[in-house]
Amino acid sequence: MDQDAAAPQFEANGDVRVPAFVLPASSLLSEEAAAFQRSRATIPAFDAAGEHEADVAVRREQINAYAAQGVARLRENFAVEIVSKTIGGVEVLDVTAADGSHDPERVLINLHGGAFTVGWDGIALMEAIPIAALGKFRVVSVNYCMAPEYRHPAGVEDVAAVYAALLKDYAPGRIGIYGGSAGGALTAQAAAWLPAHGLPQAGAVGIFGAGGVPFGAGESAYVAGYIDGSFPPPPADGSTPIDITRGYFDGCDPRDPSAWPGYHLDVLATFPPTLIITGTRAMDLSPAIFTNSQLLKAGVRSTLIVGEGMGHCYHYNLAIPEGRDAVAAILSFFRENLSR
Repeated sequence: MDQDAAAPQFEANGDVRVPAFVLPASSLLSEEAAAFQRSRATIPAFDAAGEHEADVAVRREQINAYAAQGVARLRENFAVEIVSKTIGGVEVLDVTAADGSHDPERVLINLHGGAFTVGWDGIALMEAIPIAALGKFRVVSVNYCMAPEYRHPAGVEDVAAVYAALLKDYAPGRIGIYGGSAGGALTAQAAAWLPAHGLPQAGAVGIFGAGGVPFGAGESAYVAGYIDGSFPPPPADGSTPIDITRGYFDGCDPRDPSAWPGYHLDVLATFPPTLIITGTRAMDLSPAIFTNSQLLKAGVRSTLIVGEGMGHCYHYNLAIPEGRDAVAAILSFFRENLSR
């Protein structure tokens, strides 16, 4: 091969023309994760962006069907009690260890993933069950308002309502908030929203598979679009990318601090200790890195975990050591920080 053809070409405007290349599975992966990477050659690609299904009701059924097998495995491996109820006027799933051994003084609020359009309650259960069972935490998973029926800030208002109701039973320093993907972004929004609306800040937050800026911000959406394939890369012709949120942020200023606090150091300075988890093959890598850096600049204690060779929300996958290690880090983080 011509050496020049294999080299990147740097344009005057800062663009880089990247040559085609083969990306091998990382030599740093566990055996289980490497086997999973190989298995992708035989499994149909999962349309995580939902770009091929216009009907949101059908899409929600598809996502729950996709999550059902994983939820069933979790129910087999982890004995939990799941109670549907209303807290603060919002539907939630209250998940605890079946033997009643959860910590009575601490609670976690879970905000499920699903692009602000889907994920209730399949993804919610995938996120809540392991944390409740392994961590002995009470986990309250919130059915927050989503698009296309609602727009920002409807979702974070629901989170604040649940949080305010839980304050009747828990000290704010004993309440943690976490979520993956859209739920991770919503967690960042909640951390910005609570003190801005007269509520005490939570004790700690976990932002997983996301950051405090939009998912398409930065370089990783381009890279992950071609090496992971779960989400399409931004269009090569520079046209507007597909809106996977189905209009959830329509009418919202692109730098609104209530939607994207990562752009605002003064807002980030109000955050509690924060754990951010992403992967080197995740489209959320750039938002996660940027948010962590900005939190540190704002004087907030922030920890960033980047899973080598891992894709979007790899902490869902407990079949690989990397996923189990991420969950262990989440539990350790909340145990350490929900002590005030």
